[in-house]
Amino acid sequence: MHEAPLVEHLEELRARIIRALLAWFVGMGVAWTFRVQLLEILKRPLNVATQVRGIEANLIQQSITEGFIVSLKIAAFGGLILAMPFIVYQIWAFIAPGLYPHERRLAIPFILGAGFSFAVGVVFSYYVLLPFAVPFLLGFLGNQVVPLLSIDKYMSQILMYLTVVGLMFELPVLSYLFTKLGMLDWRFLARNRRIAIVVIVTLAAVITPTADPFNLALLSIPLLLLYEISIWVSRVSGRAAQPEEDSADEAR
Repeated sequence: MHEAPLVEHLEELRARIIRALLAWFVGMGVAWTFRVQLLEILKRPLNVATQVRGIEANLIQQSITEGFIVSLKIAAFGGLILAMPFIVYQIWAFIAPGLYPHERRLAIPFILGAGFSFAVGVVFSYYVLLPFAVPFLLGFLGNQVVPLLSIDKYMSQILMYLTVVGLMFELPVLSYLFTKLGMLDWRFLARNRRIAIVVIVTLAAVITPTADPFNLALLSIPLLLLYEISIWVSRVSGRAAQPEEDSADEAR
């Protein structure tokens, strides 16, 4: 392993962060070009509420800058998705010099797995969570009110759902990586299951716009399943890592 002074590490970290931000900005530029199409896609949960529940809900613009701000948020989210593989690569490239050769072989599984897991989380939130949550919340008072939704607030909530759930789907990938690097053991995750349940339910309550049990369960149950999957992944990858560590010790 190559040892470098603190200043060199900080310079390397700064360079990696700048590259990741540049990739994000480039992705934002691409997403900005298709912001109208992306807006139409993100309106789908609202359209489901209109078609399935018969709820008349319209998006309104309440200020002259709201359309521009919403376009920036949509572009930022789209840019994050496009740049995610490169951002993950920058993270790996920063920590790779401190790893052993057999640990550096985890680069491709980590980068591909992180990008794939984030995408799966976004798709899951878009096709499973939101089509249930949005109609339920808008129809909570029945026909007593006509929803007039600020486009900025609506998009902020939708994008928050997509981003947070996408990031939470990274748990199994991180469990695999940290176990392979010897930084995590499945027994630790199993012992702290009760604490994890409290943290996950609390996080789900913060993320969801309301505290009703339906939406709380809709988000917390998949996250709890992800935690259990992370324990299983850590257990399996821990067993597979032992022969590799023994071989690496013999080589040294």
